[in-house]
This record gives sequence, C-alpha cells and structure tokens, in this order.
Amino acid sequence: PLLLSICVCQRPDTRRKQCRQHPASPFCIEVMFSCGCGIRWLQLWQQRGEAELSSQQLYCTFNNTRMLLQNMNVSDCELPMVRVSHSNITVVEGAQVTVICNGSGSPLPKMDWPVNGLHSINTQEATIVNYTNLCLHLLKTNDNNFMLNCTATNEVGMSNATIQLTVHFPPSVVNLMKPERRHDTCIEFTVRGFPHPTLKWFHNNQEIYHTEYVRPDMETYLDYIEGCLNFKNPTHHNNGNYTLMATNELGVANRTVYGFFMEGKPLGEVIMLSSPERVSDLQVSVAVGVAGFACAVLTVFFLLIKYRRRSKLTMKGPTAGMSGEDSASPFHHVNHGVVSPCMVDLSSDAVAIGMSRIPVIENPQYFKHGHNCSKPTTYVQHIKQRDIILKRELGEGAFGKVFLAECYNLTKDKMLVAVKTLKDPTLAARKDFQREAELLTNLQHEHIVKFYGVCVDGDPLIMVFEYMKHGDLNKFLRAHGPDAMILVDDESLQTNGELGLSQMLHIGSQIASGMIYLASQHFVHRDLATRNCLVGNGLLVKIGDFGMSRDIYSTDYYRVRTHLATSLIDVNGKFSNLTANE
Repeated sequence: PLLLSICVCQRPDTRRKQCRQHPASPFCIEVMFSCGCGIRWLQLWQQRGEAELSSQQLYCTFNNTRMLLQNMNVSDCELPMVRVSHSNITVVEGAQVTVICNGSGSPLPKMDWPVNGLHSINTQEATIVNYTNLCLHLLKTNDNNFMLNCTATNEVGMSNATIQLTVHFPPSVVNLMKPERRHDTCIEFTVRGFPHPTLKWFHNNQEIYHTEYVRPDMETYLDYIEGCLNFKNPTHHNNGNYTLMATNELGVANRTVYGFFMEGKPLGEVIMLSSPERVSDLQVSVAVGVAGFACAVLTVFFLLIKYRRRSKLTMKGPTAGMSGEDSASPFHHVNHGVVSPCMVDLSSDAVAIGMSRIPVIENPQYFKHGHNCSKPTTYVQHIKQRDIILKRELGEGAFGKVFLAECYNLTKDKMLVAVKTLKDPTLAARKDFQREAELLTNLQHEHIVKFYGVCVDGDPLIMVFEYMKHGDLNKFLRAHGPDAMILVDDESLQTNGELGLSQMLHIGSQIASGMIYLASQHFVHRDLATRNCLVGNGLLVKIGDFGMSRDIYSTDYYRVRTHLATSLIDVNGKFSNLTANE
C-alpha cells in the first residue's frame, strides 16, 4: 500500500515539534511512500524538477525505515524504449503500407498504435507483447501529413515514437467561382494536390500571361492552394471563358467558368470552348489592308471636322449663330460666365444662364460695385462619345449611374475620369442637367472636384469629372478609424493605420478652403457631408456632388422651390425674418 504524508507548518522552528505532538494538526500532514518500482515515476518526476516541491522533501519507507525518495535505488525499473521501422513514409493515394513498432524495457511494456483521426482502413497485429505491426490499406488524401504514434507503457510510465505519413495524390480543382467585385475583380479558386501543382490560366483557350491588369494572387497551404485571379479595371474585352489548369507529376485537372464583366459592343464572334475556325494568311492580309485604309480615311475626316469646329469656336458673343450639328447641342457657344446686368436685357424677375432664361430673383447688393462687361466668357466643353470608354461601374445615385472611364483628347495621353449619366431623360431633367453643367464650369478651385465637360452625342447625357482614386471621404475615414476591422466588411480595403490629428486637421482645412471658395461665389452646396467629399492621392480632399444645388437664385443663397436648413440662415433671419447681405 502507498502511504502519503505531507508536513506543512507556518513556522519552520515549530515544524518537527508540531508534527510529533499533533500529527492530526491542520498545519501538518505527513506523506510517506513505500519504496519500490511503483513510485519510480514520482522519483523521475522529482529528478526532472517537475514536482515543484520548493524546500520540501518526499520520503518513502523500506523495512520500516524512512529514507529520502531521491535516494531510493530500485533495479529493473526503467521507462520503456520504443523503436519504429520508419521515420517517415511517402506513398501514393490508394496504396498499402505496413509499419513495425518494437518496445523494450523492464518491466516489459505493452505496445499500442493510437489511430484516432486516421481516415484510411487499418489493422493491428501483435506477435509478442513488445512487438506490434500496423497495416494501412487504401490510403486516403485526408491522411496526408498524419503523424502515426506508437506507444509503449509499463509501470514506470509511457514512451512513444512517431512516423510522418505523406500521401501523394493528383490535383483537382475543388472550387472555381464566377467573377466577384472586391478591391479588384476576383475569380476565386481552390486547388488540391500533393506535390503542389503548377497552375496555368487560359482565356478563351489562350494562355494568360501575368500583367499589371491581370494577375493571380494565391496562398499555398499543406496540400491545397487558394487564391484569386485578379482583374484591375476589366472591360467587355475581358468577357469570356476562363480555364484553370493544375498539373503535378501524378496528373492534370482543369475547370472552366464564364466571366462576365461589362456590357460592350461585340467586336466579332465570341470565342467559345470549341476550337475556332482557322483563317488563312491571305484573308488576314486583306483584312489588315482594309482596316488600314479605313483608318486613314477616318483620320482625314476627323481632321476636317476638327478644323471646321475650331473655326466656329472663334465666334464671339452668347448668341452667336449655330448651324448643323452644333446647333443641336445645348452646350455649344453658350455664355457660362457670371451673369451681370450688362450682358443681356432681361426683366427684373429673370436672368440668363447660357441660352435659356430661368425665373430666379436677383440680389442687387452683389452688383453695387458694378460689372466688368469685358470679362471673357466660359463655355461648357463638349466631349465626343467616341472619346469615352467605360471601364466599370462605381455607384448609383438619384441622378444616375457613375462609371470609371478612360477619356481621350482631354490631354495628350488618355486619362481616367468619372462619368455621371442622366437616368431620367425627361425635358425637365435635361434642363437641370444643362444648368448644373453651366454652374460647375465656373467652379475652378484646387479643393473642388474638377468638371471637364459633357457628352450630348446621344442618350444618356453624360457629365465628365475628375477621378478621385480613394473614393468618398466617409468610407475612407471608416477604413482608417479604430473600428476599421468591424465597420469595413470589404477586406480589399487596405489601411495604413489610423489617421493622426494632423492628418484629420489637414482634411478639415481642405474642405474649409473649398467652402470658402463656394461662399465667395455665392454658392450653397446644401448637402455637405463626408459621403460627398472625395479623396485622391496624397490625402488630397475635394468637394463634389453638386446635384443638390440646382435651382438656386442667380445671386442669392436661397433655392426657388425648397427651403434651406435653419443652420444655413443667420440669427436675424431665424428670429426676425430679416436676411443678411449674403
């Protein structure tokens, strides 16, 4: 029998006395062990420093004599030793393998193969007590990198040895999703296989080579690969069949998905999975020649039109005559400068904005210093529809949809712009569209989103604005705030940490600068919010979205058919119905 006796005293000088006189004292419990192989495990535990006894000692009794446990000497009483036939095994899926485990020690150990979690069929065979075989049948891919563990157990304790099991298997495309809009457009995929397969992508049976605009992004794990085929600003030219091919030494696997990114005019037959018709060299040569001739004719025609238009634009005055194509556009040869009494002769209840008369009320206090009738007029720039190539949709509002596009002929090189389309084609909506374009043309400031012009070649009518890379300020602040991980679901919105105080002051000062400019132009935004401010490179912030600012008086802050919030009216206007000069 095992006798435990622990002696714990509050005062060291009274320990022996209390233990002798009061063996049942709450401060003193004796622990005594019968010396033998049965407590060899405890002696080993003490020798390894795992008992955490501090200054206390453990004792055992032998022939009614007490001795320190650490001095106990027992023969033929040691931990067992384990040897296995392999340190690691590499096999192919579906194969069979047998591993051997041998244990030795005194007392003689009992051998075992714990196989919890193993998916393959297995059987164990023990020929003698300390010798056992493990046979695995039809090895499965799920057992790749499984650690086989052989244990030997006797009275002293347990020892073990492990064998790493590696299973090779051919690749398979587990998952291939349709394109999904994230930070970039992504075709998500998952591929399994070991050894890790090499991946190739094909678009309509043509191999895709990695570029800045199309590139794979993936992570490699134990026996599978996950990732995305990323597209930066895809267009209708990227529509088609996308095939992922995975190859390793055991086989090949492929899978195809159709990717649709944007509606576009067909440029020819859509290439499907079937083999395309081969075109002879002669046909190719003829096609190239015809295309070259057509390009030359179009170039000459374009130069003639541009020369004629330039001659027309030299005409002065807001009511210069228009003919042909230009007369059909409400934005050609229109005066968009600041309207003053010396420009046109209008009644007291109407002023001119462009070629139209809008019933607004004039505030004479703004003209007490006179007008500069020699000030040059400004015009809404007209951009041809053929010079605008839509890339992708950015959003949709009450006015219409907003797209990212490439625009030509604004500068020497093509540039990215944001285009806003008119959703409602009614006559009233077109008039609002014209008025907003005329007003925005005169707003020129470093913290106001730049307005490039309009496109009225056909429906829908389009406004062209400067493109701000980082989107609206609301999402930008959320993505750089302390709760970004909670508030921002799109993991494609990468942040560089929280914004500092100086950065936030910089943002506020830029918005204030833009509002001071609008006030100097007697212009009320009416919906100034973070969602209507845009962020560009270098933390450049600009005020945008002036759609709420239509139907304003020509020289006053008040709107014709709606009321401003009381926060925009001075104290006298709130309480005495008197308005200030501005």
